[in-house]
Amino acid sequence: MAHQVRVPDAKVALSTASVYPENTAAAFEIAGSLGYDGVEVMVWTDPVSQDLDALRRLSDEHGVPILALHSPCLLITQRVWGTNPWRKLLRTRDAAQRLGATTVVVHPPFRWQRGYARDFVRGIQRLGNETDIRFAVENMYPWRYRDREMLAYAPGWDPTHEDFPHFTIDLSHTATSRSDALAMVSRMGDRLGHVHIADGRGSGKDEHLVPGRGSQPCAALLEQLAVTGFDGHVVVEVNTRRAVSAAARRADLAEALAFTRLHLAAAAPSRTGDAP
Repeated sequence: MAHQVRVPDAKVALSTASVYPENTAAAFEIAGSLGYDGVEVMVWTDPVSQDLDALRRLSDEHGVPILALHSPCLLITQRVWGTNPWRKLLRTRDAAQRLGATTVVVHPPFRWQRGYARDFVRGIQRLGNETDIRFAVENMYPWRYRDREMLAYAPGWDPTHEDFPHFTIDLSHTATSRSDALAMVSRMGDRLGHVHIADGRGSGKDEHLVPGRGSQPCAALLEQLAVTGFDGHVVVEVNTRRAVSAAARRADLAEALAFTRLHLAAAAPSRTGDAP
């Protein structure tokens, strides 16, 4: 019997972080040449990642739309776009609107950001009600040192314990936290709005391996997204900093795209009357 292949409307994008130590401009060129559907811009210390006019020019030059922005909420970006975390989110929202992106990825606050952490859940809910931009809160992981864990995030590293309008699932982070990725996705339900596809071996380090090279259910998740008609973005966010050359980096990113496209399709059971 013939089988239909079901492919969701989800677009496959490249995170600009995936080309590090190459820069944001290189990410657009690589995404365009490899055939990605778009990019997610990691707003960080590279001045181009903060310059909306430069980003728009790169998008136009390489024919690669900007689908999402990752808010500057990492340790290394604590001073990018100011130090007030709410103002940073508002600036990221405004940038997303101007660039045509539909999603802003945000991490839970660090525990030492007490005021921000206290109001974070209500604030994200409020932002979600004020705009069509999706603020998709990403799962993180406990920090480990030898045999000790430090809870660095508040309300916590697992956002499914809170009532956020949208979530980002990151499969390198599920490996690091030693979580059941598919169970976390199930808890997210229809509020799963964004995917960072990567892999990990559960070593305690945030590895961001090319999908298929670790222990996470990358293929199973992508096939599940196809079955459920996921309409968010799937973003390749992998670590290529140890690539021995620019050509090797491109090969890793091409492999990640091929893996994602291959598994972001599912064979739907044939219906009665289908041709054999």
